[in-house]
Amino acid sequence: MDTWQPDPPAAAQFYGALFGWDFDAPIRMSGFSGEYYLARLDGRLVAGVGQAPPRSPAGWLTHVRVDDVGKALAHAEQAGGRGLAEYRASTRAALIADSSGVMFCLREAGEDHRVELVDQPNSWAMSSLHTPDLEKAQEFYRTMFDWELESSPEGTFSRWVRDDRIVAVATTTDGTDIPAHWSINFSVGSADEIAERAVDLGADSCCHPRIPRDSGAR
Repeated sequence: MDTWQPDPPAAAQFYGALFGWDFDAPIRMSGFSGEYYLARLDGRLVAGVGQAPPRSPAGWLTHVRVDDVGKALAHAEQAGGRGLAEYRASTRAALIADSSGVMFCLREAGEDHRVELVDQPNSWAMSSLHTPDLEKAQEFYRTMFDWELESSPEGTFSRWVRDDRIVAVATTTDGTDIPAHWSINFSVGSADEIAERAVDLGADSCCHPRIPRDSGAR
């Protein structure tokens, strides 16, 4: 996962103060102009902060690891998605849109800067797809990654499963004012305290639907 920002140094300062992250020296990006900062918590990689292309909004992106980015891009277009751009920060990657136009990234497998700490306070906990069409998303991600969508007992969030392991969750945006997107969720000691700290650091205050504790997602 990473976040693309119009001002990466300012974003690094924000997330450093919010989560206690430290940042490596910047890496020059190719494919896009700008720099990319690897974030660490207790010395272990947790995320990245990169330069957003001109006129692009700031936001977080979920990355899915693949064997070959080029082949995965061709596969995505056959499945109804489209490639938007190829680039390199810490490794070869590509920005794509799924069959409903929701953006995420493909990241090539290999010896690269991969996340080293998850499911701990102030690190990644889960990615969730908010899509206008769950059936279309189910077909796309099954074709791309062999993910199967399983309904949850609550009916709010469904689970993406591969080889009997949960990889993400999904929900529909139909009938809501929530824009379609892949969201990033962080594990924190206290959501209220982190939210208050974020606002004190200059973030906008907002609220999102609560994910049931027994949804199966971490």
